[in-house]
Amino acid sequence: MSTKTDTERVRGWVTGRLPGEWFEGEPELTIDRDEILIVGRLKAPEQGDDVSAAERSAAEEGRIKQFREDTRERRIEIARELEHATRRKVAWGVDCGGSRKVFTSLSAPVMTRLRQPERQVLDTLVDAGVARSRSDALGWCVKLVSQHADTWLGDLREALTKVEDVRSAGPDKTE
Repeated sequence: MSTKTDTERVRGWVTGRLPGEWFEGEPELTIDRDEILIVGRLKAPEQGDDVSAAERSAAEEGRIKQFREDTRERRIEIARELEHATRRKVAWGVDCGGSRKVFTSLSAPVMTRLRQPERQVLDTLVDAGVARSRSDALGWCVKLVSQHADTWLGDLREALTKVEDVRSAGPDKTE
């Protein structure tokens, strides 16, 4: 987990480094031990109220593709600088209207030991065609838990931030 100071430092660096015309407002940052995900909001294409959902979605996809192509070299340059400074991979994404697209994202291996009942759950998901492999099935399970436990996970993350604040105020604090 990244520390509050880490997050603030990265947020400040990204705010100062990104071209101001790229996104509407501040980009959303998601940081973990391995990766920094930067997701910015693009201005949605101007369309009338009478366009179909398919047309609106296609226009958003086009805007996202244009942004991705037009900014590729600069995003790579910025990502390399940030990766060097933080020793984390950098991924990019955008929101445009009702569409969200993450361009690249790290897939990190996670070692786990599962007993037979847990392996049987994964194998059932594979056998049913929900997942291609045990790895995919485990990822599917994590996403499902995340969707249904958002409030609880948010409370837990907030509590961890408070623990971090108390630790940083302790007697071993370095200035």
